[in-house]
Amino acid sequence: MELNPLILTLTLDPEAAEFFTRLRSQHFPPERNYLQAHLTLFHHLPPTEKSIKDVLARVSEEQAIINLQVTDLMSLGRGVAYRINSGELQTMHRFLQEQWASFLIPQDKQKLRPHITIQNKVKPEEAKALEQNLRQTFQPFQIRGIGFTLWEYQGGPWQLLQQFPFKPVFDKTAQE
Repeated sequence: MELNPLILTLTLDPEAAEFFTRLRSQHFPPERNYLQAHLTLFHHLPPTEKSIKDVLARVSEEQAIINLQVTDLMSLGRGVAYRINSGELQTMHRFLQEQWASFLIPQDKQKLRPHITIQNKVKPEEAKALEQNLRQTFQPFQIRGIGFTLWEYQGGPWQLLQQFPFKPVFDKTAQE
């Protein structure tokens, strides 16, 4: 029996996850919308590689919550996504690529272009109309990455395997 590949996403803070998932529910074709909104870090990790969970556990224990800038909308041709910018996320992604270099597929060896897709697999004119509509009120904003989520790909739907929360950032003034 062949095992399904694993997918690694950045866990979004609850408010951001709700915001993007609501948009995805409104604009993604319902027959293809198996997932909540997500930010994919790696698309195809081998399910038999034991180092994946070990590395994620180690990194998440040391990693503080990451601030992410939602900087723009981006056309996917047949869909729309929000462009995400974070030097810290890029650095972390490169570190994970180095740890897993021996088994990454070509797509996962590329530079990360972080985004959150809210529409895909529609007619180009429908995607362009949504992008133009969203652009009318778009203002850059900030969200947070609060951990890793590891999934098993199941031919459409994904099965949650494990979450790896980042260490919380404590407000020093609250401790005084």
